[in-house]
Amino acid sequence: MSWKKIEKIDQMIRYKVTGRSKEIADKLNVSERSVFYLLKKMKEKGAKIYFDKQLNSYRYKENLKFVFGFKKDS
Repeated sequence: MSWKKIEKIDQMIRYKVTGRSKEIADKLNVSERSVFYLLKKMKEKGAKIYFDKQLNSYRYKENLKFVFGFKKDS
């Protein structure tokens, strides 16, 4: 799984500029099936994602931000 792609999808969702799944696929240079897989994985990790037909964009039902990385252990 590509965390960079999930970060990019997260950013597009937060800015409400994803477009439909085909547009995400084109922006990420992946298949539409890969987009659905990544969205599924995001949902499995707790992201409540839905498609807003009025905005033509995927959205979060809550204010969320994907964070992945290491933090120094004190």
